[in-house]
Amino acid sequence: MTPNILVVDDEKDMTRLLQRSLEPELNCRVTMAFSGEMALNILGLADTTFDLVISDIRMPEMDGFELLEQLKQRYPDLTVVMLTAYGNIESAVTAIKKGAYDFIAKPFEQDEIIFKIRKALERSRLISENRQLQKACRTDSLPLIGKSPAMRKVFQKIGLIADSDVTVLITGESGTGKDMTARSIHALSPRNNKPYIPINCPTIPEHILESELFGYKKGAFTNAYRDKTGLFQEADHGTIFLDEIGDVGPSIQTKLLRVIQEKEVKPLGDTRVDHVDVRIIASTNQDLQQKIKDKEFREDFFYRLSVITIELPPLRERVTDIPLLCDHLLAKNCEKLNKPAKHLSESVMDLLMKHPWPGNVRELENVLVQGILYSTTDTIGLADIPIEKNSANACVCVDFGKDMGQLTYKQAKESTLTQFNHNFIGAMLSMTKGNITQAARRCAMDRQALQQIMKRYAIDPEKFRKKPS
Repeated sequence: MTPNILVVDDEKDMTRLLQRSLEPELNCRVTMAFSGEMALNILGLADTTFDLVISDIRMPEMDGFELLEQLKQRYPDLTVVMLTAYGNIESAVTAIKKGAYDFIAKPFEQDEIIFKIRKALERSRLISENRQLQKACRTDSLPLIGKSPAMRKVFQKIGLIADSDVTVLITGESGTGKDMTARSIHALSPRNNKPYIPINCPTIPEHILESELFGYKKGAFTNAYRDKTGLFQEADHGTIFLDEIGDVGPSIQTKLLRVIQEKEVKPLGDTRVDHVDVRIIASTNQDLQQKIKDKEFREDFFYRLSVITIELPPLRERVTDIPLLCDHLLAKNCEKLNKPAKHLSESVMDLLMKHPWPGNVRELENVLVQGILYSTTDTIGLADIPIEKNSANACVCVDFGKDMGQLTYKQAKESTLTQFNHNFIGAMLSMTKGNITQAARRCAMDRQALQQIMKRYAIDPEKFRKKPS
């Protein structure tokens, strides 16, 4: 699509110069305005959308700073580049502080202005793709929502890779939205009208997982009474999502590596191979590099999976997104539970902003659902949610030990996480006498998610069960 640029300057010769300079070099369309008022009138036309505004600072009546303020109020995502007299650094700094993307000193060199305007147009393109991505994501039950810098990076990366067929590895803690990210990539890809098949790898025993993925022939093993089509064949021309890929064994890793490399699968008990055109997206909440060192994960398989890696931030690193998430989750769950619309009290919102959220967005939703059910008015108060007032400011003390300084960052992080999980989950299991379901409820997590963490950190619930006397 041809970019549209609006150039604003009371010097008509300057606007024409910019038009002659930019249109042939950038394959764009330049519209001229000779005052701030004229620029606002042009931008207000319903049939015109502009990707960039280039405005002089010194203009009669409405100067460039006033125009910039109006533009930021009316079109907050619009990219604006200011023109300033050579050497007037003070004006340039003021323009940046007021929201301008960049500035260009007059008189300018042709190469300089082409380079800067190309960068500005690239920013506009990324913002547009980000907006389309968020719109697409909101069609699902748990959308990717956020305006924090961390989430903007995620949106930008998804927008850049969605059109390609590269294999993607999504990393992040449980509850950060790995499945939703995979669905978003599929929804924005050319495969969006083809199958999207998610597979939760840890929930399927390995000997069954192989037959589910690749299919089998009648008689391949006991009880194989008929041919079965594998999930890879069903996902042909679509996308397959391998959730928690870090839990699959070496045998499955080897077979998946062949699928990635050769684009073919071999059903169990069959002599032929089936060619498949499937985009693979995988996810993990584990440190695969460490698993490679421990000989638990194939290095060649890892590098085939992680052509592109998207790391999802935990909720505690994007707390500014919590109000947006709460608005969406409250509206969704009030409708789902057939309850009138509810909102959070200021004290509850303050508590939610300070809570550490070990279960991330999934934990936040569980807390809000309980608030919706327990509140008797349209306002959810502190008494309605399962978070203690002092929990937000509580700190889990970790004994780093004498040898911590000799560890690498990753080793120290893993040691800290191990101790934290043993302390925190151990406390929950102690309170529930080893009952995993009740412990999961106290953690505001799914039982399955808690079991996965317990398995990863070798936490034995039997230790916390009351022994018969």
